[in-house]
Amino acid sequence: MGQRRYPECVTREGKPRLRSLEEVVALPRRSPLTAELQRALAAASNLHGLRSDLSPVPVVATATITEAGAYRFRLRDPIDLRVSRVGGRSALGFLHELGHLLDHQIFYDRKTRSWASAVHTAFAPWRDAAALLEKRLLPGGYSRQRYFQSVHEVWARSYAQTVLLRSEDRMLNRRLEKLQAEDDAHVWPVEQFAAVAFEVELVFERLGLRQLSLPLAA
Repeated sequence: MGQRRYPECVTREGKPRLRSLEEVVALPRRSPLTAELQRALAAASNLHGLRSDLSPVPVVATATITEAGAYRFRLRDPIDLRVSRVGGRSALGFLHELGHLLDHQIFYDRKTRSWASAVHTAFAPWRDAAALLEKRLLPGGYSRQRYFQSVHEVWARSYAQTVLLRSEDRMLNRRLEKLQAEDDAHVWPVEQFAAVAFEVELVFERLGLRQLSLPLAA
């Protein structure tokens, strides 16, 4: 048997420049999820861009039932974003994994392997605000709870909720409202989250990622 081949990372080219998110990721062209992912990406792109030298990171639709999505990477380089079409949480799952990609690409410490949400000064006020949030719990043991409460997971969850909250797309707003009405552990109640959403937006302001007039996806 041949040796199992590790997936290739996304290539880099030229100098980093401020890009719209439509240039940062490549959505699947033929998938039942494409329309919903386009709406979620447009909502995120309306908030900010990313300074990057990456070729577009592929978004892959899956049929997994064990997780809504995954961000795969090796060291500082992305491989892909994976989003499940099962469970009706595709927009939230995609934005969650996009939050991980942003966190990883804004800053990566090669020695400690820390990401921006844990150590970057632009995230410090967000970290303070997020520390006041209720600790939402998932079914499962200690290791699962510890991961769920880790700073990069709280960042990804708060990023996804902010994009849904700030979106001008009523379909996305309703997805968030439904999750909150169901007391879903992946989102916080309206009254708790307002200050954190503001700090998420200010992260991108401090990083200079809101200076570009970003086009909305069609």
